[in-house]
Amino acid sequence: MSRIQQAMRLARHALLALASIVTFGAIVTSARADYPERQITMIVCFPAGGGSDIAARLINTQLGEALGKPVIIENRGGAGGNIGIAAAGRAGGDGYTLLVCSSAYVVNPSLYAQATYDPFKDFVPVMVIGASPNALVVPAQSEIKSLPELIAKAKANPGKLNWTSPGAGTTPYLAGEVLKLRTGISMQHIPFAGAGPATTAALAGQVDMYSANIGSLMGVIDAGKVRPIAVTSKKRWGDLPDVPSFDELGVKDAESDTFQGIYAPAGTPQPVIDRLAKELKIILARDDVKEKFVKAGLPVVAEGPEVFRARIAHEVPMYKEIIDKAGLRIQ
Repeated sequence: MSRIQQAMRLARHALLALASIVTFGAIVTSARADYPERQITMIVCFPAGGGSDIAARLINTQLGEALGKPVIIENRGGAGGNIGIAAAGRAGGDGYTLLVCSSAYVVNPSLYAQATYDPFKDFVPVMVIGASPNALVVPAQSEIKSLPELIAKAKANPGKLNWTSPGAGTTPYLAGEVLKLRTGISMQHIPFAGAGPATTAALAGQVDMYSANIGSLMGVIDAGKVRPIAVTSKKRWGDLPDVPSFDELGVKDAESDTFQGIYAPAGTPQPVIDRLAKELKIILARDDVKEKFVKAGLPVVAEGPEVFRARIAHEVPMYKEIIDKAGLRIQ
């Protein structure tokens, strides 16, 4: 075979290889363009009835209608959300399994000794669908009228004031810990088995301060049974216009809220992420959907992939610092 013939043969092989690559790319692109081709499963990493479950059920039907395929919910609770998170991660990034999780996603890697996932590598953030800050309240009969008064009293009586929350490791608990960290005060946390007993203790005046999600507190605040002294956000809360925020009170880098987000397992194609984010943005802009979220105590946020990624990058190390300083670790 002459050199010219060899060159022509190599050229033909190269052209065939290129054609195969182009064909494969077209098939992949077509498959992504046709997404979804079957039902999608949203794994909620907490039991039915909780905040994550409620948030998921407020959008799954509308998302299914927008995508043209059903979006079903599968509750996989346990271990503070870790079981469901791990299950979603194992499903792989084909776009047909999504994770719905609360702020536990950014807390658990530092809180649990045996973390089941890497928050930066194992999932792709799709959308923060709703969030509400925490609030600090004191019993209605308390002589404390403001957060500066609470701080001053705590500094004058180190370790003598007490406070409670829905539970160690929750964002309201961590909000109390970050307040202590940023202001240098010492207060004793009184643990209760959940938000119900903690709220009862606050109403009875058994604790000096109670930190909880603002949505769960509005009923007792409106009834005058507790007095709000701060919200853990940069700005004031619309329903509590007279209550100052952490930021304006000078408690810096201490903002916290309880958010609900949607994630896709790592490896999910970018066009799928873009499609999901686009449809969710449209759904969350609807007035009827916004109204339902507000009634659930979880106003719509609709932070897309890039903003959501920045939130995760900020909150994971923030909560790690708080958890490490508090000496909190679950085995």
